[in-house]
Amino acid sequence: MPVNGNHTKRSAPMVMGRLALLVRPLAGYMALAILAGLAGHLCAAFLTVLGASAVLAAGGYALPLSAGTALVLLAVFAVLRGPLRYGEQACNHFIAFKLLALIRDKVFRALRRLCPAKLEGRDRGDLISLITSDIELLEVFYAHTISPVLIAILFSGVMTVFIGSFHPLLGLLALAAYLTVGLAAPLLIARWGGQDARLAREQSAAMSGYVLESLRGLPEILQYGAGEARLAGLEHRARELADQEDRMKAQAARAQAAAGAVMLAFDIGMLALASALYARGAVDLPGVLLPTLALMGSFGPTAALAGLGSTLQTTLAAADRVLDILDEEPAAPELAGLPDPGPFTGAKAEQVGFAYGEQPVLADVSLDIPEGSVVGICGPSGSGKSTLLRLFMRFWQVQKGRVEVAGAPVDGIDTARLRQMEALVTQDTHLFRDSIAANLRIAKPDATQEDLEAACKMASVHDFIQSLPQGYDTPVGELGDTLSGGERQRLGLARAFLHDAPFLLLDEPTSNLDSLNEAVILRALRRQRAGRTVLVVSHRPSTLRVADRVLTMEGGRLA
Repeated sequence: MPVNGNHTKRSAPMVMGRLALLVRPLAGYMALAILAGLAGHLCAAFLTVLGASAVLAAGGYALPLSAGTALVLLAVFAVLRGPLRYGEQACNHFIAFKLLALIRDKVFRALRRLCPAKLEGRDRGDLISLITSDIELLEVFYAHTISPVLIAILFSGVMTVFIGSFHPLLGLLALAAYLTVGLAAPLLIARWGGQDARLAREQSAAMSGYVLESLRGLPEILQYGAGEARLAGLEHRARELADQEDRMKAQAARAQAAAGAVMLAFDIGMLALASALYARGAVDLPGVLLPTLALMGSFGPTAALAGLGSTLQTTLAAADRVLDILDEEPAAPELAGLPDPGPFTGAKAEQVGFAYGEQPVLADVSLDIPEGSVVGICGPSGSGKSTLLRLFMRFWQVQKGRVEVAGAPVDGIDTARLRQMEALVTQDTHLFRDSIAANLRIAKPDATQEDLEAACKMASVHDFIQSLPQGYDTPVGELGDTLSGGERQRLGLARAFLHDAPFLLLDEPTSNLDSLNEAVILRALRRQRAGRTVLVVSHRPSTLRVADRVLTMEGGRLA
């Protein structure tokens, strides 16, 4: 589902059109794949025709090819069929994997634009399923759909002309066969599938989220004996998904059986029509045998399209979910090319109002933060303190009033420049599965070892890091789970100090620290306040003692 919870209705042709537009940079490889595929299928289809032609020519029938020439071409076509098929598949898969990499990049950029406002509360398992399996399913479209469709169209045209050269009615019957198997059958199969494929993708994503949530909460599950309940929930979701996939497989099987029956019916119809024409003297024996053999051996490309009617439904459902992300509009779009407001000179909020949907959070909030000051905000949970900090960061768009940084509204400053002037530290520090040094350098990629150590000393975490076996090269594990909450929080503060932004926003910066480490960090803030402006939110009176003035927020209003 899209992040705003509203799925955009797209038809299958619309989805395929959007996907096909991405092929333009690789059009040369696509043309090569089509030519190789067309030549390969023609080689395969004419093997039986050439064999029959050799027999007929040897029996004395007047044909354009002699028996010897037909046998030579038969051998050449048999040899060429393999390399041509390989060339088609190699080009198609080269295109597919190049485009999957491009689409993953586009999706990551889209998620980056949407974060954090549009991703708040989004199921992480659903996002992981989208980034991995949904995008991977697009390989079916790029490797097994675009060129096969075009190959089937061109191939059907060539075979219709060839069969029609014996008699126009035979050509019309062949054209009807190709249209029925390659066009009507896939459309009917797709209509039978309905929304089953989309439902299956959503169920798969929901199960991924359930598994991820269970793994992260495993200690609590074990502690409170909830393992059986979680396992039952997993089995229930797995059964639902398996039942849905069984229904889709049954539909695909019925569709394949129906397509096979249709092809057999047209083969019999071709033989019957050619025999009737032969009885009237409209065609000779080659006119009966060769068109019938040609039709029997030429359903390969169109039969592949008939199979796509079922398999492509899952791919299009996955593509639809990917397009939902790519088309989603961010709550606060990134800005570029705006005038530089100059150096940081303080921050201000004027009569700011903000609501999450229909729920108001801030009402008529005004706050002046002079350069070089330390301003504290306290208040109960849910009063809007953290939201105000995020409006200064422009993670959300101000709905009423005005938020300024360096004398300019935040929606009038380049996003990159705004990030340079600000650093936000939250009580939940995210650490990547990498070394401590690499996690710190997110804030300053070109930081030296001396820079890292200076920032960590300010955050009262340097001595702890030095006590580890690998020091700053110590891996932190997934989500930093080898460290305590207080250690992760101090690394978050070290990141902010390393970023060295003039405006520091602290959201419960000492919530996971003991009194001793809190005192060390507050002393560091006092020492570092020269050239730095701080807005700190905390429930702790001890933390707010560092502030020049403290305001109270309650019910979305400052007092």
